[in-house]
Amino acid sequence: MHEHVRTPRSTVRNTIRSSTRRSTRRSSSRRSTLWHRALASAVVLAATGTVLVASPQPARAALPAQSIADPVHYWNDVLQNVFRRVGGGPVPMARSAAMMNAAIYDAESSYQLKWKGKITSEPYIKAENYAGWAEGPDEEERVIGRTAYNILLGLYGNKQSRYADQTQYLDARFRERFGTEPTSGDFLDLSVVGPMVKQMTDARTGDGSDNPQVYVGDNKPGAWRPTSYPDMPDASCDEDSDAVSPFYGQVKPFSLTSGSQFRPTTLTQYGSYEALVASDEYKRQVQAVRTAGADKPTAATPVINRTPDQLAAAWFWANDNNGTYKPPGHMLQATREVAKARGLGVYANARLFALVSLAMADTGIAVRDAKFATPVDLWRPVSAIREGGLDPQWKPLLKSPAGVNVSPCFPAYVSGHASFGGAWAGVMKRYFGSDNISFDLTTDEPQAPVKTRHFTSFSAAGKEDADSRIWLGVHYPWDATDGLVLGDKVANQVFTTKLRTL
Repeated sequence: MHEHVRTPRSTVRNTIRSSTRRSTRRSSSRRSTLWHRALASAVVLAATGTVLVASPQPARAALPAQSIADPVHYWNDVLQNVFRRVGGGPVPMARSAAMMNAAIYDAESSYQLKWKGKITSEPYIKAENYAGWAEGPDEEERVIGRTAYNILLGLYGNKQSRYADQTQYLDARFRERFGTEPTSGDFLDLSVVGPMVKQMTDARTGDGSDNPQVYVGDNKPGAWRPTSYPDMPDASCDEDSDAVSPFYGQVKPFSLTSGSQFRPTTLTQYGSYEALVASDEYKRQVQAVRTAGADKPTAATPVINRTPDQLAAAWFWANDNNGTYKPPGHMLQATREVAKARGLGVYANARLFALVSLAMADTGIAVRDAKFATPVDLWRPVSAIREGGLDPQWKPLLKSPAGVNVSPCFPAYVSGHASFGGAWAGVMKRYFGSDNISFDLTTDEPQAPVKTRHFTSFSAAGKEDADSRIWLGVHYPWDATDGLVLGDKVANQVFTTKLRTL
């Protein structure tokens, strides 16, 4: 993925987009021309570190009435909707969340330094009492919103993105929030937003997230292979090359030293696929998911050991299919629900969302390392059960919106859902100083029979997320157990090395 953030686009679009998509709206007045030239010159000054002196600006109209008061919540809502709109794998989504929320946090920290005189925790990259602020209505809202908008525009709004262009959607959400066009001039773009966007995009340029290599499987019993079968066809998982994000384990992390820093070792102890599938523990693992995660009983698997509550939990945490906000979006929603219930303010929310997002991004990288960069790329339960000769009619509970049984198109070990759940719980309990906090969470999974579930601890929510993958029939118990441990290790690394309390 290439981020073409034009330092920042909400400013530079005043000059660039006036000659392209919005050329018909070009102002003919000399006053407008001088304003745009001043903005373009100021971008250069900001990039070179020259001190800017703010000119008097016209009084700003009040923002429209807000249904979502906190700007951190609002822009994470926008991000979740982008996830629903673009689809794709969860790991690139986690990277996007980390970029946006860490940039928001640094922008908010700059605001705090300027007008509150201090910050209580370290910035992710850099925050300063930048020159050129012009305190006025909704300045905190503006610096957060314009930073978030430009980060998202760089990720999802350019024609060279792998995704469908989301510019129109992002513009609409900007107008909804501010009542103005994204092309409207704001001196904060030059003094604060530009540096925030630039330092984040510079930090992630060349991080390996756009690796074009194609995955080639090991083609032996125990090794992952596409999970499309004649009676459960999945055109998106029909060939080795369909594997999702196979080289993301090599992406530069946000806080880890490498994707392999906390690499789990449960499978590597076997040394080979042959030794793995011959082991008694492997057979116990397969049997556990065979009886707990089947869609329906078959002649060879007549009994399903899954309670109605486990069935509800399985679907509550699913979010596998495009059209949902996927696991990263679910964790952002969970963060929002807890933060709102606990009454967090803007600065506290900015830090919490950044910590959660950084942990998810690095967890996603670590999970892809475990799935693809180790000696064993473990096949999914449906392959183990069918091709291992146990039950040729067995199907996992997980289904596409069309009702076709499916498995995610990448190796089983470790579970991404479990690891994200462990990372989320790990950050939350460290942030709030306790694991034993009660809360309610919701889901946007359309197939979930229960949309709200209650939890008495962050760890309980993370464990249910992990176990849900066994009940859906797409993971083994060790995928869930080791995923939780991996996620918590990443959470501890992030919490102890990034955004630390001063």
